[in-house]
Amino acid sequence: MSYTLAAESLDGIASSWQELRHSLDWGPIFVLPAWLQVWWEAFGGDSQPYLRTMRHDGKTIAFAPLLVRNKTASFIGSADVCDYLDFVVVPGREEDFFGLLLDDLKENGIESLNLGPLRPDSTVLTHLVHLARSRGHEIVCRPDDVCLELDLPATWEQYLSLLKNKQRHEVRRKLRRLRKAGDVEHRCAEVGDGVEGYLDIFLQLFSISGDEKAGFMNSRMESFFRSLARAMSQIGLLRLGVLELDRIPIAMTMGFVYNGSHYLYNSGYDPRFSHLSAGLLCKALCLKDSIESGVKTWSFLKGAETYKYQLGGREVPLYGCHITMA
Repeated sequence: MSYTLAAESLDGIASSWQELRHSLDWGPIFVLPAWLQVWWEAFGGDSQPYLRTMRHDGKTIAFAPLLVRNKTASFIGSADVCDYLDFVVVPGREEDFFGLLLDDLKENGIESLNLGPLRPDSTVLTHLVHLARSRGHEIVCRPDDVCLELDLPATWEQYLSLLKNKQRHEVRRKLRRLRKAGDVEHRCAEVGDGVEGYLDIFLQLFSISGDEKAGFMNSRMESFFRSLARAMSQIGLLRLGVLELDRIPIAMTMGFVYNGSHYLYNSGYDPRFSHLSAGLLCKALCLKDSIESGVKTWSFLKGAETYKYQLGGREVPLYGCHITMA
């Protein structure tokens, strides 16, 4: 079977995404062309893009979203804002794609691949590692972190029944306490033209949630978050959850709905309402909204924060993988 490997540009991939989104399983939301463009503009720096597509009979069947620094290739993205990454390959074509890709990398003077974070079901761990090892390349893969996720049932009551008795009782008790505190409204909706106003509130709540979050949200990161929200809103994936008490926003979530999954990307809350568990309940109510909207999977994403276990998340290990080809 004849394949061709071609160099691409971010603009070219982005402009053809509406066509490619139906022919390729893009896997993690963090490798969508719109996400890659935003990350590159914010953090690309002096690295060089290394984008390759594999085609057969005029159809694109694989995509490598890489960058190169000092003869080492890695994914476009970074662990602080991209929870896990991967190549995009039509199932069944992985070995052909990775064979061509490894040859092309070597021809272009690339000596190693530093890939991560990776889910266990990533194409890197299920296919590339085995092929690279068969070619005599040195492979080092190590545990990196965990993410948590949850398969959603059909109803909120079924979800609550999945929780441990203590956690189920706590969620119900905290919701009752919140509703007794005043007029409660929650919405977790697709945001269009009003995204900037929502983001102003979100970023304020994020920054006052704690010292660590305040330190994280510097001017460069704020610019990234704003650009990312706009880009994801334009392709209909952004969801901003708002919890209001007496019409005052007390907590917010920033997430994305893609391929039947809700990705909880980040959140913030007003510490004045911590006694009402505002942060936790904003997430729980957004999860409830996802169930009622027919979403199949809730991804809490990377990190082992306590609330993720409280809301029923199960661990998925993440890995980093280094392949030396020299």
